[in-house]
Amino acid sequence: MLPLTSRFSSLPGPQGLYHPDSEVDSCGVAMIATLREPGHHIVEHALTALRNLDHRGAVGAEENTGDGTGIILQLPDAFLREVSGLDLPPAGSYAAGTAFVPRDEAGRAEVLEALERIAEEEGLRLLGTREVPTTDGLVGPSAEAVRPDMVQVFLADEAGVRSGLDLERAAFAVRRQVEHATAGYFPSLSTRVMVYKGMLTPFQLDEFYPDLRDPRLATRIAVVHSRFSTNTFPAWPLAQPFRTLAHNGEINTVIGNRNRLRAAEGTMSTDVFGEDFARLLPVNTPGASDSASLDEALELLHLSGRSLVHSLMMLIPEPWENDRSMDPDLRAFYEFHAALQEPWDGPAAVVFTDGTRVGARLDRNGLRPLRYWVMEDDLVVLGSETGLVDLPRSGVVRTGRVAPGRSSCSTSSGARSSPARRSPAPSPPRTPTAPGCESRRWPSPSCPSASTSPTPAPPSCGDSRPSATPRRSCASCSHQWRPWAPSRSGRWVQTPPSRCSRNVRVCCSTTSRRCSRR
Repeated sequence: MLPLTSRFSSLPGPQGLYHPDSEVDSCGVAMIATLREPGHHIVEHALTALRNLDHRGAVGAEENTGDGTGIILQLPDAFLREVSGLDLPPAGSYAAGTAFVPRDEAGRAEVLEALERIAEEEGLRLLGTREVPTTDGLVGPSAEAVRPDMVQVFLADEAGVRSGLDLERAAFAVRRQVEHATAGYFPSLSTRVMVYKGMLTPFQLDEFYPDLRDPRLATRIAVVHSRFSTNTFPAWPLAQPFRTLAHNGEINTVIGNRNRLRAAEGTMSTDVFGEDFARLLPVNTPGASDSASLDEALELLHLSGRSLVHSLMMLIPEPWENDRSMDPDLRAFYEFHAALQEPWDGPAAVVFTDGTRVGARLDRNGLRPLRYWVMEDDLVVLGSETGLVDLPRSGVVRTGRVAPGRSSCSTSSGARSSPARRSPAPSPPRTPTAPGCESRRWPSPSCPSASTSPTPAPPSCGDSRPSATPRRSCASCSHQWRPWAPSRSGRWVQTPPSRCSRNVRVCCSTTSRRCSRR
């Protein structure tokens, strides 16, 4: 498979004291969302915030060659129907996205032919393509030398049956295989979101993509990113946002994260992508940045059946190990998932969206700022710093920051937005619970409950600890569990009804997962 840094990039190979594996970046990020009707004003606010993050990005020796910038929006269904000239199915029944293709005819044809062939293998059909309008002569010589052509593509289910998440998974499978087989790259190919990005400065984004200045382009959600490639070389595919997130900071554990994820690929399995899951591997594309690798892991977890918040809390957990004040159910959630996925440690500030929900999460180190404002007209602004958008102070009803290890979450379905609380949402009995978002002030149905996420099987005697709720029954017998009061280590006692208390079993302390006779 062609490394990501070999696609539309001038990244050099290892030489002297330089090695591509040592590259890191530091950036600015912002999110604008409304709980009311979609509109072009959200795009305008997002572009204003992006320009105000210009100092967090960077340029090279050429002032008109940026390190990278971009925007992720809800899929603009009405806009695409007008400009594509295609008879598109109802919203949610087609996937659309922009492909970066080589500018030579042979390379371009290879990508589009592979796309049509692989889509047919996945039971999809290519509805058509659209040339994305771009402005020539805008970017500097370095960016121009590796600039791709941009082609929007539209896919739908051949049988007209799959839509929503099922179609999203099929589009994901097509995208992964085309990128594995060709030099093409897809900033997005989705039923829910669309990405415009490139090796640009914040002031060039809407000039390079005239679509972003079109008043017909409406959205409820916009996430923007300005990249500062510290001691690195920029590339068109490495500009952010990626498919689900935009990231400010570094993943300092990324080498170990990639290695362990690669080692786990041999035992990965799921039936949601069909029979041959191996066609989607490897999870992490060679040559990807730390942010891109995190995004790929998050996207796979999410599309495998977990909610986006659930997946992100698996990857970026709170410092739960020594926090005795943590809610027992939330602690059980982190303890269970620690056996499945080690933390991707920052410093990291992440803004994420699936096209319906949008939120932000700060890693447990807490070394990257994320501040938010909630307006009385239901406009939510969140970013790396204050003052990103000029808003009247009289209209501000709430301000704050995302605390280390915490999340902020909102929805585009009309519900209120709020910072996340630590208490988990209700969950099925006898299972570690998936966290949701709660608020002291506002309800937040935007944040998913555990019922939407796969949960492990109930524990049996001698197995892992049950969820921290009183008087649970063992899954394989009639014995009951109760907390052992003298202990604060999370130990539980299995009390057989027909036996005296001397013969109780003490099960699953925080240091042992096996039962032992007292």
